[in-house]
Amino acid sequence: MATALSPIEPVTAQDVARGVSRLLWRAGIAPLTEVPLGNGRRADVVGLGPDGRLTLVEIKVALADLRGDAKWGEYLDYCDRFFWAVPPGFPHDDLLTDTFLPDRAGLIVADRWDGVEVRAAAWVPLNAARRKAETLRFARRAAQRLLWLGDPGADEAVRLP
Repeated sequence: MATALSPIEPVTAQDVARGVSRLLWRAGIAPLTEVPLGNGRRADVVGLGPDGRLTLVEIKVALADLRGDAKWGEYLDYCDRFFWAVPPGFPHDDLLTDTFLPDRAGLIVADRWDGVEVRAAAWVPLNAARRKAETLRFARRAAQRLLWLGDPGADEAVRLP
């Protein structure tokens, strides 16, 4: 992956989310960032495929954040496949250990310009009722964001669950 980043410029989680979103979009998957899930957690990126399958991406830009994240397993029941996304140069050793389920979780390396799928994620079909609920949550969140883009004066006090 070619990158326009200078070696001294840090890559932020927002940068990685942009690269991940571009990767998903090219794959025909509609991405949405900062998505609340039905369990109260917030996913960094959720993608909705044309087949209705959900891809969830958890972004890590600091090794301490990765090692200290005890909640990520709670995302697995809210997607058909799960990816870790990290910036270029991020050490991958931890992500190869059983703790991070390398047989289930894929790996994306991304910067603000693009992303590359380094390791495929396993497809584990989501429960049908959960899929419907999360797909509706995704669609409503996307519609809400479009409303706010087109009408910055829209009442933001009325927030979706």
